[in-house]
Amino acid sequence: MSDWIRPIEQGWVARDAVPGPDVDEFAEPDRVIAALAAPGAADGLLAVQHPARTPAALARGLDLAAAVPIARAVLERLRKRFYRPVPRFVAPYRIEGPDGVALGLLCLVDPAAVTDDGSARVRHTEDVYPDVVAERAAVLAGLGCATSAALLVPAVDGDLLTEQVERACAGLGLPDLSTSDAAGRRHELWVVPEGPLQHRLLAAVAGADLLVADGNHRVAAAVAAGNGALLALVTAGPQLRIGAINRVLTGTGFDAEELVSRWCAAGLDVRFDDHAVPVRGEVVVRAGSAVLRVPLPKQDWPGPVIDHEIVERVLFADALGLDPDGPHVHPLPAGRPVPADADAVVLLAPVAYSDVLAVHAAGRRMPRKATYFTPKPRSGLVLAAL
Repeated sequence: MSDWIRPIEQGWVARDAVPGPDVDEFAEPDRVIAALAAPGAADGLLAVQHPARTPAALARGLDLAAAVPIARAVLERLRKRFYRPVPRFVAPYRIEGPDGVALGLLCLVDPAAVTDDGSARVRHTEDVYPDVVAERAAVLAGLGCATSAALLVPAVDGDLLTEQVERACAGLGLPDLSTSDAAGRRHELWVVPEGPLQHRLLAAVAGADLLVADGNHRVAAAVAAGNGALLALVTAGPQLRIGAINRVLTGTGFDAEELVSRWCAAGLDVRFDDHAVPVRGEVVVRAGSAVLRVPLPKQDWPGPVIDHEIVERVLFADALGLDPDGPHVHPLPAGRPVPADADAVVLLAPVAYSDVLAVHAAGRRMPRKATYFTPKPRSGLVLAAL
């Protein structure tokens, strides 16, 4: 058995519901703070994952170092009340919902593992925000427990993994846990103890290098925390989908007229088009009541060109003078509500999976928050000691 793909030595499986708000639905700190302000939310799993954003921590002015011990105590209470302990196991996992179907294996992965020639076994597909990584690493190190799983996909031979997991699920009968999330996805998992089936499933995962489909920050945080282990759902689908992640401009003071003026001055062909929809190589911009269509300039770059790269470098940095990593530019997955204070929302077409693989093959990374893989594992169904 490979030593970089391992069973969960000591874990906890939810008895039924995950305590607290559905943690995977929140990306921005203000949304986390709002969710934690709901009655009872501050004693749930979201409060454990964001200890410095609870109402009590904010009222007392606690920093992360002071808030993590409180979160550790909350986590211990949650484990006793909502979870059952399980030693040395892996979990075949099935998700089915309106945004796809995935069968995979929940297990531990060494995020810093390398091949004999020094290549990373777990490979980031997108750049990360260093401040987010630092915060998550501090929480992970302080808790000593993973509360959510990254979504990893095999670089090759994914069909073999899907076949192995599907066969295992069919042979195991009814799942040990079956629950639904707020989006209507059904999550089912089976607990597999040490034995021949566990060894076969781990071997199916260990046969290929893994790409990070969702959870680049969790992977980087696991490396920074130095635990040598990452809780991951390794899956190849069979129906993984990539949704669009758009960009929102806030606090810029730019209205539609100013955007058109600046983009035209930069040589872009901006057109008013009430019926425009985002397609590859173009973006649609909604600013107030105006709808703009902006073809993106051609780039002479090696390998695939990702629209997000052009938008952030040409439309934002060069033409508007905005730092794509600064406070005025925010990611927004398709389908999420546009913030009330938005100056404009820039709609982009989803990135093709073939482009993700091509960027990886070229030794590059996607721009931050460019792909939204679904369906995702539900956070908190399995906890893993690190």
